[in-house]
Amino acid sequence: MMLLRDAKTLDAYVSSGGFSSLKKALRMKQSEVIKEISVSGLVGRGGAEFPTGLKMKFVAQNLSTPKYVIANADEGEPGTFKDRVLMERNPYQILEGMIIAAYAVGARKGFFYIRHEYRKIAREIEKEIDELYSEGYLGSNILGSKFSFDIELVIGAGSYVCGEETALMESIEGKRGFPRIKPPYPAQRGLWGKPTLINNVETLANLPLIIELGSKRYTELGTHLCPGPKLFSVSGFVKNPGVYEEILGKITVRELIERAGGAEGNLKAIMIGGGAAGYIVDKSFLSMPLCYHHARERGIFLGTGDIIVLNDEVNLWKVLLQIAKFFEHESCGQCFPCRYGTKRMRELIEKILRGEGKRRDIERLDAIANALKIASLCPLGSSAALAYESAMEYHRDELMEVIS
Repeated sequence: MMLLRDAKTLDAYVSSGGFSSLKKALRMKQSEVIKEISVSGLVGRGGAEFPTGLKMKFVAQNLSTPKYVIANADEGEPGTFKDRVLMERNPYQILEGMIIAAYAVGARKGFFYIRHEYRKIAREIEKEIDELYSEGYLGSNILGSKFSFDIELVIGAGSYVCGEETALMESIEGKRGFPRIKPPYPAQRGLWGKPTLINNVETLANLPLIIELGSKRYTELGTHLCPGPKLFSVSGFVKNPGVYEEILGKITVRELIERAGGAEGNLKAIMIGGGAAGYIVDKSFLSMPLCYHHARERGIFLGTGDIIVLNDEVNLWKVLLQIAKFFEHESCGQCFPCRYGTKRMRELIEKILRGEGKRRDIERLDAIANALKIASLCPLGSSAALAYESAMEYHRDELMEVIS
């Protein structure tokens, strides 16, 4: 059992060992399930990299009820399409992971939140949820146990910011998708003020794998610093763009690009972590193992697992302009630094592309990027500065060529 196996039907999934992990988990104590997840070293695969077992422990220890579980499939990051492929090829493993998570934390209700643009996939997920009810994997007394759990599908309204967990909860509650101030965190006061566990769908798909293998064998898949498999979305100037499942820490950026057929043209830069909320780095990162720890050592995050290849035909200022436009458009407008800062970044970059850029404009961009990082209410605002700051760090000479 891995992540990108083809198990599009329930029969195919069950015949390949599907739901054996749920059966095993239901024979375990809830605390034992959480311990296995904690020891496995699994961290969130949606970009935040928070330890999954610790998040589950916080929800389980909260005595307030009811408790909720949310599968986050609001995949809005440009250049990220790994969740879409996972839902198309192996949806039942996500749902099994969601049920295991609910059992572990004591939740009786779950929400599968999927982005508006994935409506076709949403219809299939809804059918698959109905099928699990009919086969006894959802509903009352699952598989003859005393555990009951229900899943409701929720389709988002096309907002990038709803990928942020508190804005997502606001959306489920029928409100506008505004991020909440934290703390309190979802494990403390989430949906309707109750303890809530939110995980990316790829994170949830890892849970059956951990329960099946055991935490020790799972950690042996990767390194002691970065255990387990990870899905990477590879695109840009590369011969074979697509989603690649790799073992963390066992492959470098260069090797992953080579597995995708290699770069088309002369590679100039790589965008790592996201097509908007990512880092524009240079060739020195080709030797970096794809591992959360190694990325942090280099001052970046793997984020959603995007690798976007840029060749020497690419104008980096034009890339930064598209990113600035994206964040300006997607800002929810709730906080001033993001609402105004993203607009000013876009205006200054447009000025530079008109050939009117001055050194004071770079100073202004630096100041705006810093303000976005320290004063924005949610990660959308702080992420808006990542591409610009990293591009300036690793490609400053090229970017400054057009500045007078």
